[in-house]
Formats: sequence, C-alpha cells, structure tokens
Amino acid sequence: MSTAMSSPTWRRDARIPDGHYRFRHAARMEWIKLRSLRSTSWSLLLVVVAMVAIGVVTMANTKAPSADKAAAFDATNNVLAGVAVGQLVIGVLGVLVVTGEYASGTIRATLAAIPDRRLVLAAKSAVYGGMSLVVGEVVSFVTFLAGRAALGAGVPRPSLGDAGVLRALLMSGAYLAMIGLIGIGVGAITRHTASAVAVLVGVTFVLPAVIGGVSGTTVAKFFPTIIAANSLAVAKPVSGVFSPWTGFALICLYTVAVLAAGERLLARRDA
Repeated sequence: MSTAMSSPTWRRDARIPDGHYRFRHAARMEWIKLRSLRSTSWSLLLVVVAMVAIGVVTMANTKAPSADKAAAFDATNNVLAGVAVGQLVIGVLGVLVVTGEYASGTIRATLAAIPDRRLVLAAKSAVYGGMSLVVGEVVSFVTFLAGRAALGAGVPRPSLGDAGVLRALLMSGAYLAMIGLIGIGVGAITRHTASAVAVLVGVTFVLPAVIGGVSGTTVAKFFPTIIAANSLAVAKPVSGVFSPWTGFALICLYTVAVLAAGERLLARRDA
C-alpha cells in the first residue's frame, strides 16, 4: 500500500530531477502562475474593453473630411487610438509578473525550484509575451471591425484590403506585446513595483508629452508611444516621424535592450 501511494511521486522526481528543470518546465510553471491570478484576466479584459470602447467612440465622432484633407484622412489611425490605454495596462501587468513575486515573497519558492534566474526571466518573457501578442492582435482586429461599423454616413470606411491597414493592425498588436516585455524587463531591473511602474509611465507618457511640447517630434519621435501612434498604427505616412518598419525595428531594439539589461542584472545576482 505504501509503495503504491509513493510511486507517482517517485516517477515525477525521476522525470525532473532536482536542479534539472528545463525551459519547458519553467514555462509551464509560469503559465500556471499567470493564469491562476485574477489580476491577469481582469487586466486583459480591461485592455479589450478600453480599446474597443475608445475605438468605437472615436469613430462614431469622426466626421467626413473636407476635400482638401481627404488625401491625408486616416480612419485606421483614429480607430487604434485606444492603443495608448492598452499599452499602459499591458506594461504594468508585465511589471507585476516580475515584481509581484518579489513583493509577496513567492520568488523564494520559484528560485528554490529553478535557481537560474535567467531561465526564470526567459520563461516569464516567453509566456507573457506570447499571451500579450495573442491578446494584442485579437483586440486590434476586433477594435477595427467594431469602430468601422460605428462610422457615420459619408465617412470613408477603411477595409483590410486597403494599403497599409493590415500592416497597421498587425504592428499595433505586436507593439502591445513588446510593451509587455519591456514591462517585464523594467521589473527585473528594479524588482520594485512602484519604481518600475514610474519608469514605465515616465517613458511611455510623461517624457514624450514634455519633450514633444518643447521640441516637437525631433526627439519625441524616438519614444515608444509616439512611434506607435504615428508610425505603427497608421495606414498613411506621417511626416516628421519614422516609417512604420523603422519604428517597428526601434521598438524591437528597445525591447531586446531592456530585457538584456534585466538578464545581466539577474546574472550578477546569481554570481
């Protein structure tokens, strides 16, 4: 009887010996932790509701452009206005994926099971980044379709077949995922929720607004929010800012740089 009851535990220990957890094991652990938190589902629901609501309201209040402005009219950019709110929620949740464990002390259990902090960070990034990408793409397309339906009579309706529209939707969804990864990187660097959120909000909202008010887009165009609003989420080019693909490459570079900085700091703590 004793042997029969202990055999499942023996098999589990034999399959994953102490200190031999691999990436797939770490990723599975992170997925279980992430989906078990109520804050995850509520935060992602907030992203969906906020982006769709802002997109619908914006499009419902969009008026038909005058003849001299018809060429520059970009309804796709209008409907994706909610990305600004979505990125805040996705980014803060990314911060909490890391700092929440340090605040609650559960990071001790995580590191006891997987002592390699870099492996833990990689698993968190893969799981949360993948989930954010799926949510970001879905909400971008849902927002576009809902907002398009809310357009008034006489306003040109964009379609997925129009030049630049599909690319704008895909890049906007990917942007949300990368902001989530930046949040994870900032959380790994500071390991403190308040400071990490302050940095994230400062870089995505405060600094672009202040610098943009002083120098226009000359410097502000390098910040993620300005890139998202004027380069990624547009179907028609905007003067004075980066092209969509250049802006997308910069966001990718920022994401890799922040995650690499977080990884280096974690590696030093392991040393």
